[in-house]
Amino acid sequence: MAKVKTYYVCRQCGAMQPKWLGKCPDCDSWDTLEQMTQASADPHRPRALAEADGDGATPSARQEEGPRPVGQIPEFQTPRIPSGMSEFDRVLGGGVVPGSAILLGGNPGIGKSTLLLQAGDRMARRGLSVLYVTSEESAGQTKLRARRLGVGHENLLIYAECNLEKISRQIRKLRPHLCIVDSVQMIYQPDNPSPPGSLSQLKDCGTDLVYLAKAGGTAVCLVGHVTKQGVLAGPKLLEHVVDTVLYFEGDTHHDHRLVRCVKNRHGNTLEVGLFRMGQAGLEPVEDASALLVEPHGDSPGGSVITAALHGSRVLAVEVQALTAESMLGAARRKVSGCDANRVAMIIAVLEKRTGLRLVDKDVFVNVVGGLKVSDPAADAAIALAIAGAHTRRGLSSRTLVVGELGLLGELRQIGSLAQRLGEAVRLGYQRILTPAPRSSADKAAVAEAGRSLIIFPCRAVDEAIQLLA
Repeated sequence: MAKVKTYYVCRQCGAMQPKWLGKCPDCDSWDTLEQMTQASADPHRPRALAEADGDGATPSARQEEGPRPVGQIPEFQTPRIPSGMSEFDRVLGGGVVPGSAILLGGNPGIGKSTLLLQAGDRMARRGLSVLYVTSEESAGQTKLRARRLGVGHENLLIYAECNLEKISRQIRKLRPHLCIVDSVQMIYQPDNPSPPGSLSQLKDCGTDLVYLAKAGGTAVCLVGHVTKQGVLAGPKLLEHVVDTVLYFEGDTHHDHRLVRCVKNRHGNTLEVGLFRMGQAGLEPVEDASALLVEPHGDSPGGSVITAALHGSRVLAVEVQALTAESMLGAARRKVSGCDANRVAMIIAVLEKRTGLRLVDKDVFVNVVGGLKVSDPAADAAIALAIAGAHTRRGLSSRTLVVGELGLLGELRQIGSLAQRLGEAVRLGYQRILTPAPRSSADKAAVAEAGRSLIIFPCRAVDEAIQLLA
């Protein structure tokens, strides 16, 4: 009879404690320890990975290799498997790596199952085998979604099951190129007494599926839930064991969806992919700037377009601001689409360095389209949008603004200036406001773009405000 071991795990940092404590001693978080129960190894019950490599040998039974110099280790040249969706492949770094583990999280109803079902069908149409494990829906419900999306190739196999041992048995039997588990919160290990979705089950099931992927060469994609704070449920237990972590973001009031990469052992991090939700499912959007920015005439003040860097691409987004009269001491600051603390810093710089009185004004800042911008190069656009809304002066049409704002009011250098200038030329902008170039590379980029653009180099934010029409 297997013995049950009880311990406690912190939801914030993942630290393990032998007993319950009100405060985690490692991260100082209150009321974050959750009980976990795990059965000790039972020699009479085979584990799910006992035959993961097909010949019945466990990893410990294989021949152990000693340490080698880094120069003698062969290069990792495993070819990637394209999913058939260009934006999804961009986020993954070029495609799915065989034997890798991918974690995809997002809000309920955002389109995670739709995206993976479409990607699996396109891989199946190219002769690859795909196993879609549905633990939250029946096979009939999945068939209804597949019919609505127009997918249903014979190489796409649907398997409705929650038992990890049965799922592992089918993966070892079929050896598919990709296995999609939707979702990992409903998968359970039979010899674990904890309920499905608990930290103990997430740890056991997630770890076993990752080991199974590494041993058999099948890429595994796990679908995870998102908590109220907007992070993946059980983040320290799942994000650390997988190779790639993707967040599926979007606003239910808009038709576009964003896939953001925050961890990728086989490619670039902080990459994004843009999709449009339609009647036939998700469609990749190649020209994202045309979707996020709507053409209009000269702004009366409060609207500025900037070139924000998202991963390896530059997106033109519109920043809007509004100021309204308020009672002294009760002014509100409402921000949507960017960091509220950074907007508060920009407002303080405008008051101190330019003389704008905003202490008795309600300030509202919004990034149009539901996109979240974290690039510091959008500081100048936010500052000019607030100043233009306050003074009722706007920039002329077809003008782009980029630049990072310092506490002294100076406009600092930004990264990828040449790429931003190239995007401005491609989109047909006529004028661009940038920080004064200091490095030789930025000066060369400005000189090259000066053939097609009118460039206004500014050293401080007050110089930029004077350019408002």
